[in-house]
Amino acid sequence: MKQKTTISRREALKGLGLLATIQIVPRHVLGGAGYTPPSEVLTKGIIGCGNISAQHLNMPGKLLALCDVDTKHLARRKAQAVEMGAADVAGYHDYRELIARDDIDIVHIATPPHWHALMAIDAAKAGKDIVCEKPMSRTIGEGVAMMNAVQQAERIFRLNTWFRFRGGFYGMGMPVAPIKQAVQAGLFGWPLTITVGAGTGFNWKLDMWTGRTDLTPQPVPEHFDYDFWLGPAPKKPYHPHRTHDTFRGYWDYDGGGLGDMGQHYLDPVQFILGKDNEAPISVEIDADPQHEDAIGLWRRIIYTYADGCRVVLDGEGKDTKTKYIQGPKGWMGRRFESNIPDLRQKVAQLPPLEPVVTDFHEAVRTRKQFALNEENGFWSTTMINMGITAHRLNKNLNFDSKTLTFDDDEANQLVHQPMRGPWRLG
Repeated sequence: MKQKTTISRREALKGLGLLATIQIVPRHVLGGAGYTPPSEVLTKGIIGCGNISAQHLNMPGKLLALCDVDTKHLARRKAQAVEMGAADVAGYHDYRELIARDDIDIVHIATPPHWHALMAIDAAKAGKDIVCEKPMSRTIGEGVAMMNAVQQAERIFRLNTWFRFRGGFYGMGMPVAPIKQAVQAGLFGWPLTITVGAGTGFNWKLDMWTGRTDLTPQPVPEHFDYDFWLGPAPKKPYHPHRTHDTFRGYWDYDGGGLGDMGQHYLDPVQFILGKDNEAPISVEIDADPQHEDAIGLWRRIIYTYADGCRVVLDGEGKDTKTKYIQGPKGWMGRRFESNIPDLRQKVAQLPPLEPVVTDFHEAVRTRKQFALNEENGFWSTTMINMGITAHRLNKNLNFDSKTLTFDDDEANQLVHQPMRGPWRLG
């Protein structure tokens, strides 16, 4: 008698993706107009139950599990999930238990950035597809490890920012696609300068995400596992300002306003300029010397690419008369404001951009790379981490995209930063 073969849920979904490339069977043929085969219902688990997790809760997918090291955060988000219909949602303290579940297809990582690499690598090795908060990684080296793990495990990865492919691009008052079309057609000439700051419609939130230098140790609340929250980060005495809603102000966990908003603002810049496979060759910083622990303000950051294109980050909001894009043939500001006659009409006549997959669940089912993935996301987060490194050291730096190294020993030490044991990449 032939032995029965057991197929895991992950294998079944992968097979479904392969079938999707061969034939499409109308749903009504499978079982009526309202029928949804179980294999089409993708499941998810969310790691991190802070404020941003509410967004992940509302993303598509059947929620099976939540995880957080703060029992109050976990209970609050679990109650919300139950109200939304996820009656059987499980709660976990250790993210590894959530990842180990065979019935979870997609892991959402909604934690501070110092955890992104470890969790993404573990999820990829466990055969999960991944939705990860921005910035993708806290260091350049962690970004490399994430990208390698995702690709080696053949997983589908999404970075949770979307302006390159949908929605109004913050203060620009328009989508990114027509800007990309105009640049690609050479309407502004080359090289270009793109300025990102309050004057061109972008708020860096620098005052919101600065750290404090006067922290005195406080008792750790009973509901909060602070040691697990720190994880790979250096051991520091507990103070509430280091954690939860204000963690972005400390080098150990994030990169201030640049870490918070950088991938939203700079990933589209990379896309617009056609730089999805490279980083700038230099970064210049205008800021005061920084504290070793707490992140302070910066006035200006300037990136330069090998072909002469420049990206200027205006941290003071002084560039009120500067346009978003400036080139030798013309400029463009908000809502197609430009000195090029009939720019809107000219862009409307251009060929559309090459189509990409912008529905993450479609990417999971068909096994096609998502629009913002581990590759282009790596390069935009590298740009962010170049700026954070220059800011932290208060140094102008040169960078090599092939070796992923700076021309400065101190800066290179920040590319691959040690993790507190027992946590290790790999």
